[in-house]
Amino acid sequence: MITKHERYNLRKERTKKRLFENGINRPRLSVTRSNRYVYAQVIDDLNGKTLAFASTIEKELSDKIKVMKKSSKSIDAAKLLGEVIAKRAMDKGVKEVIFDRGAAIYHGRIKAVADAARSSGLKF
Repeated sequence: MITKHERYNLRKERTKKRLFENGINRPRLSVTRSNRYVYAQVIDDLNGKTLAFASTIEKELSDKIKVMKKSSKSIDAAKLLGEVIAKRAMDKGVKEVIFDRGAAIYHGRIKAVADAARSSGLKF
């Protein structure tokens, strides 16, 4: 019987294979979620550098989330994170990215980050 951790690793490898099979020609928008926070970063794999980073743990974002009277792990916080990461990436000159969800399923907070980044101007 396959364990939960093995299923997680299979999903992660499948996603990574799909991302890298055509070669890396654009930066990668990597989204990670924990039980409490959501993190997003734009990574240039050719040079091995992080171009932009944002998370719901940052003071700037957490203050806005508290004003909305929401939790840092809510979908509304993830939407705000998507807008912020898109703005920071576009300030660095990145307009097109590849979306990397890792082993997470594309729904909930992951989908909210992606939709907000798309509506803010990032293309993927």
